[in-house]
Amino acid sequence: MLDATTRSGGTATASPRAITTGLTAATAPAVPAPQVSPPVAAVSPSPVLSLVARCGRALLSPWARLALLVILLATAATCVLLFEPQKLLTHGWPPQLGGVAAASVFAVAYGLCTVAFVPRPLLNLAAGALFGSQFGTGSALTGTVLGAGLAFGLGRLLGQDALRPLVRGRWLKAADGQLSRHGFRSMMAARLFPGVPFWAANYCAAVSRMRSTSFLTATALGSIPNTAAYVVAGDRASSPTSPAFLIALAVIAVPALAATTLAWRKRHHLRAG
Repeated sequence: MLDATTRSGGTATASPRAITTGLTAATAPAVPAPQVSPPVAAVSPSPVLSLVARCGRALLSPWARLALLVILLATAATCVLLFEPQKLLTHGWPPQLGGVAAASVFAVAYGLCTVAFVPRPLLNLAAGALFGSQFGTGSALTGTVLGAGLAFGLGRLLGQDALRPLVRGRWLKAADGQLSRHGFRSMMAARLFPGVPFWAANYCAAVSRMRSTSFLTATALGSIPNTAAYVVAGDRASSPTSPAFLIALAVIAVPALAATTLAWRKRHHLRAG
C-alpha cells in the first residue's frame, strides 16, 4: 500500500497524504488571535461640572425664574419712584426731538413705563399735550401694545410655570378658565371697561393659557376708545368747555360707570351662588 511505512535500510517514508497535510499547514496564513479590549472604567464627572449643572438646573427652575421676575419688577418700580420718568414725558421732553421721531421715542418710553407700573391715564394725557390728538393717539396706542407685549412675554417666560399650580379657589379658577377659553373676548372686555389695572390684566393673561396673538389683538383694539379719549382730553385741556373735551370726558366716564355696575352685579351674583 502507498500509505504503509517501509522500514528499508532504517529509513521511514511518510505517506503522500501526510506530506500534503504538512505542506498545507505550513503555507496557510496565520490567523491572529482575537484581542480582548481591557474594560473601560466609568469616568465620573468633574465636581466643577456637576456644580455647574446643578446651578444651571436651579437657575432654570420655575421658582428661580419667578424670583427673577419679581426682582425685575421691583427694580422697575423703584426706578420710577426715585427718578420719576413720567415727569420727563410730561414736562421735560427734549426740545430737539419732534415729529415722527419724537412720537416713536415717546412710544418706546411709554411701553417701558407701563411695565414699571406708571399709570396709563397720565401717559395718555401727556401724549395729547405733547403731540396733539392724532400723533398722540398713535404714539400712545403703540406704547400700549408694546408695554402689554413686554409684560406678557416676561410673565409667560418667567412666571407661568411657577404660578399655574397656585391657581386655586373658585374665583381664580373661574378667571383662569375665562381667559384660557375665551381669551380674545375676555381681554377685549378688560380693555374696553376700565376696572382691572393694566399691568394686572397683562400678568393674569400671561399666567393663563391665552394665546399671545389674541392678547395683543384684543389689547390693540380694545384700548382705542379709552386711549383716544385721554389723549384728546390732554390735547384740549386748555379749553375745558370745548365740545371735544366734554365728549372725551364722557367716553372716559361712561365705560367706568358701566364697569362698576357690572362688577357690582357679578359680585352680588357670586355671593348669592
